[in-house]
Parts: sequence; structure tokens; C-alpha cells
Amino acid sequence: MSIALIIVPIFALILMGWAARRWMESAEAFWRGLERLIYFVFFPALLFHTLSHARMDFAAATPMLLVGITYTVLGMGLGYLSKSLFNDPPRVFAAAFQCSFRFNSYVGLAVAGALHGKPGIAAIGLLMGFLVPLANVAAVAVLARHGEGNWLKSLLGNPLILATAGGLAFSQAGLALPGVVDNTLELLARASLPLGLIVVGAGMRLSGLGHARGHLWYGVMVKLLLLPAIAWGLGRAAGLQGLWFDTALLLAALPHSTVAYLLAVRMGADGQVSANQITVTTLLSMLTLPVWLALARGG
Repeated sequence: MSIALIIVPIFALILMGWAARRWMESAEAFWRGLERLIYFVFFPALLFHTLSHARMDFAAATPMLLVGITYTVLGMGLGYLSKSLFNDPPRVFAAAFQCSFRFNSYVGLAVAGALHGKPGIAAIGLLMGFLVPLANVAAVAVLARHGEGNWLKSLLGNPLILATAGGLAFSQAGLALPGVVDNTLELLARASLPLGLIVVGAGMRLSGLGHARGHLWYGVMVKLLLLPAIAWGLGRAAGLQGLWFDTALLLAALPHSTVAYLLAVRMGADGQVSANQITVTTLLSMLTLPVWLALARGG
């Protein structure tokens, strides 16, 4: 399958979400409710259903996991460097810091599924299961001075982590889902990716891009250019190939996570710079992500 056939439909749904939010004048509560439904029901169903049927080769996956953890930690270091590069208030840095290493799971799962089908979803689900806790802990550690929140409860109760762990445990135990449950989860899984992409588009904002421009564009550069380049080098050095290399590089090249904005606002940081980074990385990844995917396939 060509890169265009993979990317164009995915970003078409994102743009459809952006248009629907503006032209249909849907209430804010509708989109917030839909996002919560996808995050707590549809995506966990997709991950649990896929991983419960997968027969994951953990020995083969370990190099990918090590590469992913390594470039995520390096991304955190690059994000922290921005504190000394720009003179914005600490609450701006705390929000912008996340852009250097957090990733949009909705886009990642959609692209992984288009690239490799269910094995792709299983592989990126496994990698996300390791990196989401790491990213959350780092983000909260920097944001903590700006507010209060039971971050440990949020981390342990993260539905994507729970679904990943549950699906893997179910698979490794050799269990099988009852037919009715399996079919229900499959229907939820089918709906999760298109709905998730539409919600990503609905959340984009195209105003106020002059706010905290240094932190904004530094984070964008790290997320879309430097981090994928680091992932490429580490992946090749580790001998990753095929599914494992594609997955490691894909996750590094994804746009910024929408969850970062919600966390920044909840913990008293600058939500606007985070929202701007999400919008800009999502739009620019329409150009950068196909390039990285083409490079992955070209060797």
C-alpha cells in the first residue's frame, strides 16, 4: 500500500472533524463527551480486543521497547532544555515541555492499523503501554508545582494502560473471549479509529499562534524532526526491521497528544501554548509523517 493511501484518509477524517466543529456549531459539551467516550470506552475496547487475540513475541519486541524508552527519555531532555533557551514564565515552560515526547495515540493506532493491520495495532499498543506511564510521570513532575491533582490515581487508572495490560494478560493466559463479548468489542474497535480522528480534528485551534512562539516552535521542531531522527538512528543501531522498526519510528513521529492540553489546564499551566502545539504538530505532520514513513520503507 502506498504512503498516500495510508495517510490521506486518516488526515481527511481529522480535517472533517475540524470542519464539523466549526460549521455544525456543535456544543462544546458534545465534543468533550465524545472524547471521553472514545478515551474510556472505544479505544480500550480496541486495544483489549486486539491484544487479547495477539500472540506477542516479547523477545522480538524487546529491542523496540528499549529504543522507544530511550528516545522518549532523550525527548524529555530536549524538552527540559527549552527552560534555559526562552524567557517565558514557568507555567509556559511546564505546558510546552510535554510537546517534546508526548504522542497522539489516536493517530498512531490508525496509522499502525493501516500499515500492518492487527499486528501493527498490537505492536504500537504494547509500546504505548510502556511509554504512556513514563510520559505521564515526567509531565506531572514538571507540572506539579502549578496545581494539585491525584496524578498517581490518574496514572494507575489510565484506560489505555489497563486495556493493554489486560489484553496481554488474557492472551498470555491462553483464554478466549465468549462470542458475544468478542463481537461487541470488535464493533467498538471498528468505530474507535474514525471517531478518534474526528475528535482530534475538532480539537484543533487556529488562533493565537503568536503566543510563546519560542516554546511553541521549539517543541514542534523537536517532536516532528529531531525525535523521529533520533528514533531512526537508534532503531537502525538496534537492528530493528519491518513491523518493529515501523512502529518505533511511527510513534516518535506522531503529532502532540491532545491529553497534554487537558493536563496542563487541570494543573494550572499555560493551556494556550499546549493547544497551539497540538494544532501545529497535527497540521504539519500531514507533511512530515509521510516522509518518515517513506524513509522507513525505503530502508
